[in-house]
Amino acid sequence: MVVNKSKAAFRTIAEVAEELGVATHVLRFWETKFPQIKPMKAGGGRRYYRPDDVEIVKLIKEFLYDKRYTIEGVQKLFKDKGIKAILGGEIQKDFFETGDSDEPASVEVKEVEVFSLTDKQRNLLNEAKAELSEVYQVLSAK
Repeated sequence: MVVNKSKAAFRTIAEVAEELGVATHVLRFWETKFPQIKPMKAGGGRRYYRPDDVEIVKLIKEFLYDKRYTIEGVQKLFKDKGIKAILGGEIQKDFFETGDSDEPASVEVKEVEVFSLTDKQRNLLNEAKAELSEVYQVLSAK
């Protein structure tokens, strides 16, 4: 099932597995071997891969399958060079990061600053809203 999502959209483990041509259990195994992969987990343990997670698993697959590295070799490469240097780009700041713990992050509620949106931001939000509405309709039908 190919879903047309924006590049910034979160993806389920099934979507990522299909895109990469690997089984979902392979991705779950890689999560245990590479702490750089940190998908968000929703209720029931459902995984949602951020765009950065998808780029990292693509890189891992490339090193393991195409360049024939071992898992230990890729781990050493990531440790020695750093994931940012290897990807050649900036990794997004992970606002959901909780450190090395599997415990959920504590949330501090602060007063929200009111601001106005640009037309571009408003369009992006409307696209995201429409995409979520489609997902809701699909899930409601099941």
